[in-house]
Amino acid sequence: MRRAWHNVIILVLAQAIMGAQMPMIFTIGGLAGQMLSPNPCFATLAISMIVLGSAISARPLSAFMQRHGRRAGFQMAALSGMAGAATAALGLYAGSFSLYLAGSLLTGVYMSSQGFFRFAATDTAPEAFAPRAISFVMAGGLASAFVALGLLRLTDGLSAIPYLYTYAAIVGLNLIGMALFVALDIPRPAARDTGLAPEGRTTSQILRDPAILVAMTCAMVSYALMNLIMTSTPLAMVGCGLRQSQAGDVVFSHVLAMFIPSFFTGHLINRFGAARIVGLGLVILTCAGAVALSGVDLGNFYVALILLGVGWNFGFIGATTMLSRAHMPEERGRVQGINDLVVFGGVFLASLSSGGLMNCSGALDASAGWSAVNLAMAPFLVLAGGALIWLRLRPRSA
Repeated sequence: MRRAWHNVIILVLAQAIMGAQMPMIFTIGGLAGQMLSPNPCFATLAISMIVLGSAISARPLSAFMQRHGRRAGFQMAALSGMAGAATAALGLYAGSFSLYLAGSLLTGVYMSSQGFFRFAATDTAPEAFAPRAISFVMAGGLASAFVALGLLRLTDGLSAIPYLYTYAAIVGLNLIGMALFVALDIPRPAARDTGLAPEGRTTSQILRDPAILVAMTCAMVSYALMNLIMTSTPLAMVGCGLRQSQAGDVVFSHVLAMFIPSFFTGHLINRFGAARIVGLGLVILTCAGAVALSGVDLGNFYVALILLGVGWNFGFIGATTMLSRAHMPEERGRVQGINDLVVFGGVFLASLSSGGLMNCSGALDASAGWSAVNLAMAPFLVLAGGALIWLRLRPRSA
């Protein structure tokens, strides 16, 4: 437990400090993309490139950490985050959309590594402590929201080139993170004698495991829908006549809602089971879409984005717990890599669709585009909910 708590504290600090760059980028990314892009349909393409970088780097990064350890993997990803922020800043300075996209792609490697913070928290934790360890690390995002809001306000207007100093601040956040990970104490997992190959089940066997498939589906849907709505929010709010500062406050409230529940999500999972908490998360995401469709007043944006954050928290942490209990330690590199490939692949498609639904779906105005974005949630909520019900109805012996 001493080692488990030590690592949880390091990962909470990393989530709080380094994690601030993601809400910062998601707040300004679409607006910067709209400023640089020759076509408004590509306004959110930079955010999509971040997610694409996460998706394509998830499995290689997971395999690298399986061989060389979490510390080396996280430090390498922080270095990529520094390079990405510096390249994006250069793109803003030069007015180059291509450079800005290249920086976003490099940032995706860091985003992928942040997804592994929650898994790293369970590596040295006893099974009963694992859900709480995941929740504590995710709760570090609460502090990241305040860091992000403070840095956004501090860097606003410092340069004639919008957002330039914001990316300079992100370089500094990654530098701090590299120093933090020096203290991480997670050994590489030793292979167990299971009668199977030293690395556990084959990939095809893993992908035939219903518990793993449903956990991946629910995690992907929870994260993708959260990303779909959050990416569109600043564009929708500014397009509906609200101020950019108000959009920043709504995103700040959303990030708080994403992470405040983490203080008790682990307790709820231990008491009611991970599957029930995932189901509750899907219901709350549905409510978020309903509120967003009911109007475009400032209050609607606040309530919808707060519900979106809470729904993501329950759905994603619950699905992560389901996955962590469905594989052996020697399989974690491949299972977690496949999981994050699936999750961030779905998030990439969601972020790519976000700008198109907002600006190029045939909608006459921002309000209609915002409605199109929220209506797109429905089939994916049905998919995840159906998969969860199917798993719960399977005979226990199966």
